[in-house]
Amino acid sequence: MTPDYPGKADVALSDEAVGWLVKLKSGRATAADEDAFALWRGQSPAHEAAAREAEAVWQGLGLAGAEVRDAERKEKRSKLTRRTVLGGGAAALAGAGLYQSGVIGPHLFADYTTAVAEQRSISLPDGSSVFLNGDTALSADFDGPARELILYKGQATFSVARDPNRPFIVEANNGRAQALGTLFDVDIRPVDTVVTVVEGKVAVASGTIGSSAVDVVADQRVRYGARKLPSLPERVDANAETAWRRGKLIFNGRALGDVVAEIERHRRGRIVIVNSSLSSLEVTGVFDISDPESILGMIEETLPVQVTRLPMLTVIR
Repeated sequence: MTPDYPGKADVALSDEAVGWLVKLKSGRATAADEDAFALWRGQSPAHEAAAREAEAVWQGLGLAGAEVRDAERKEKRSKLTRRTVLGGGAAALAGAGLYQSGVIGPHLFADYTTAVAEQRSISLPDGSSVFLNGDTALSADFDGPARELILYKGQATFSVARDPNRPFIVEANNGRAQALGTLFDVDIRPVDTVVTVVEGKVAVASGTIGSSAVDVVADQRVRYGARKLPSLPERVDANAETAWRRGKLIFNGRALGDVVAEIERHRRGRIVIVNSSLSSLEVTGVFDISDPESILGMIEETLPVQVTRLPMLTVIR
């Protein structure tokens, strides 16, 4: 196949070129592997163009991880191609880097934030409190008739002071959770948002047209999406679901995509799942929140995947 336009490699060769770089940068490549890559790139001008393009953006691949996953969700593709990474260009890499560093994005305008691997407890003006998980951004407005908070990203547990005259409302991912005197958790995950009630009662609604509030009580959770109605309440062990507050991560059949998002809250660097079909693989185990590497190790040992670690980038395929 010829390139779509001069100077750009075709899609299949781009995929192969980045596959070669993943192998060569893994730390396990041999001299024979280097020679094989040299032979591969010398097959034609198109092969050489693919190799040069891959090398040019390799240093920024980790920064582009978030952009890659966004592109994958928007395009609803069954397989994430490496061409998606290469197609972002320097502007996408720079933008992703600024987003991850907090220079732009929710951390710029949020009232309360945490960095990766940081947790923080916040006392609110009404006597309520919020406990923020790693890499979380939250704003609060207590000037109006309702106590309104916006969770832009991440995860937080809300301990609500009772005030029947002023509803306590948390907005997240085009949905809202309203509570009166309760303890509940809101977790923005890659695919949906999960509201888990530890104590009391919460009414959860999404922004989808026709959505009505779903009442959730202690030891129950619901899920909703930006364009998805809330699920029926599901029975859970709320203390296990919110074990992160006690320094533990407990996964019971949790999707690999969700687990990766959780790891990234406690470990610097991006983690990219190359094939989206792997995201639904289930992970079970109990881990120390201060040792996210142990989760990656368990994933590598127990799931049919290969984990490649590079500086500021981990590839799961």
